[in-house]
Amino acid sequence: MRSPGATIFGCKGLTLLPTERAFFAKVQPFGFILFGRNVQDPEQLSRLTSDLREAVGRDAPILIDQEGGRVQRMRPPHWRQWLAPLEQMRRASDLDAAARAMFLRYRLIGHELRAVGIDVNCAPMADVARADTHSFLMNRCFGEDTASVIAGARAAADGLLAAGVLPVLKHVPGHGLAHIDSHLDLPVIDARAEALRVTDFAPFRALSDLPMGMTAHIEYTAFDADNPATQSRIMIDLIRNEIGFDGLLMTDDISMQALQGTVGERSAASIAAGCDVVLHCNGDLSEMEEVAAASGPLEEPILSRANLALAQRRAPEPIDISAVEADLLALLDGKVYG
Repeated sequence: MRSPGATIFGCKGLTLLPTERAFFAKVQPFGFILFGRNVQDPEQLSRLTSDLREAVGRDAPILIDQEGGRVQRMRPPHWRQWLAPLEQMRRASDLDAAARAMFLRYRLIGHELRAVGIDVNCAPMADVARADTHSFLMNRCFGEDTASVIAGARAAADGLLAAGVLPVLKHVPGHGLAHIDSHLDLPVIDARAEALRVTDFAPFRALSDLPMGMTAHIEYTAFDADNPATQSRIMIDLIRNEIGFDGLLMTDDISMQALQGTVGERSAASIAAGCDVVLHCNGDLSEMEEVAAASGPLEEPILSRANLALAQRRAPEPIDISAVEADLLALLDGKVYG
C-alpha cells in the first residue's frame, strides 16, 4: 500500500457521498476531521467514522474539535455540554483541584469520542490568555498564567490518552496575544522574543512530548516579519529545536483567511516551511483536490513521525462513569456542565 497523503480532510455532511468516497480512496489522506455538520446522533456518527476508514482501507485517525464550551461539535441531547475550559479552571479551589477536574472532564470526553469511532481530539490548547485576548479564543484557554495553562493542558492530554484518544497540542507556538480572529485575518504579534519565550512559548515546551500538534496562523515579527508561523521555516525550526516538539505537526485549517493565496499555494508553502500535514476542513471537493496535489505524500522521516504518533493510540483504561462524574461534581462544587 502506498504512503498516505500529507493531508487531513473533512466531508460535507452526515453521510459519505460516493464522490467523496472515490476521492478519498484515490488520494489516501492521512486522516479525517469532523465538524457539527457531520454530527447527528451516535448511530449516524459511528456509521460515518466506519465509512471514512473503509474508504481508505485502513485505520485512519479521525479528528474532531471537542474542547467543551463554545467549541464542541458533539452536543446534547446525545453528549454532555461542558463549561468553557477557562470557566471550569476558575471554579476549582486550587490548581491541583483544577488539574484533577480537567483530567476527569477529558476522560469523559474521550470516552464519548471513542464510543463513536473518533480517536483524535484537537485539544488541549496551551495558549496563555490575556485580558485582551480575542473573544474567539479567550474562554477556550486554561488560564492567564503559564502554570495554570501547563497544569490544565497536561491534565486534559492525560485524560484523553487514558481514554484511548490522541491529543493535539494547539496552537503552537502560542495564540494568546492575538487581538484578531485568525479565521478572518492574520494576527501580527510584535512582542519581544524573550517575552514570548518566557510566557507564550513556555507551555508548549512543557507539553512538547505530546504526539500531535497544530500550528498557529500568526506572524511573530520578532522572529519572522514576513510569514505566519504555519508558513515560516524560521518558526517551524523554533518549534522543533527550541520548543522541542517532535510529534506530527499539522497546520491549522488551511482555508482560514489569515493565509494568503489559493489553498494549493497555502498548502505548498506550509509543507515547504516544515509542516508535516495540511489540515483542510470545509469539505469542498474542488479545494481538497487542489490541497492533495500541492501537499504530496507522507515521506520519510515524516512518515515515521506519523506512525510513531499513531502508535500511541491505545485501548481505553477501565472507567466507572458514575464515580468519575461524582468526583468531578465534588471538585467543582456541582457546576460542571454548561
